Amino acid sequence: MHFKPPLSPLSPSSPPLPQAFFARPAEVVAPELIGCLLLKRQADGELLSGVIVETEAYCQSEPACHGYRRRTPSNETLFGPPGNWYVYLTYGIHHCVNVVTDRDNWANGVLLRAVALPAGPPRLAAGPALLARCFGIDRSHNGLPANQESGLWLAERSPELGIITPDNLVQTARIGISQGKELAWRWYLSGNKSVSRLG
Repeated sequence: MHFKPPLSPLSPSSPPLPQAFFARPAEVVAPELIGCLLLKRQADGELLSGVIVETEAYCQSEPACHGYRRRTPSNETLFGPPGNWYVYLTYGIHHCVNVVTDRDNWANGVLLRAVALPAGPPRLAAGPALLARCFGIDRSHNGLPANQESGLWLAERSPELGIITPDNLVQTARIGISQGKELAWRWYLSGNKSVSRLG
């Protein structure tokens, strides 16, 4: 059963992020996605929305990335073009939602780790699997463009959050991985109750 957060009053006035936004390295895009909106139009026309509060970057050059060893049918989407969704299964049961970044033929993407909902329990989408479940995102969305036409997209930062600065944006090592732990490629909004894990 999915919780359906109500339409954010900011959603209609928040412009979608253009494809050019994603045509940059994941470690550049990931911190800039903090505070942006994730929006999904349901079959009944209802619009679900939430504020991204935690992200991680992944790149083909490092061992934690799915495209590090080789290109396969399951990770093909991660190799571009930028601005598409890359959705995969972890442990065979949990979906994880990523947006492809950088350039064609180079595995690069940002994992959306947590979203804060405009209403409802703060921990409802506090983690990659919970986020996917809450928004009803699965492998059927893999390869779709992150735009309004596909029904699943990202929009500019909510002005109500104010300016996000180094004082309220925490940068740490990624979590839940066994390799590439030395890279500080995880970002989250300081003090937000929807972050999957602090520190």
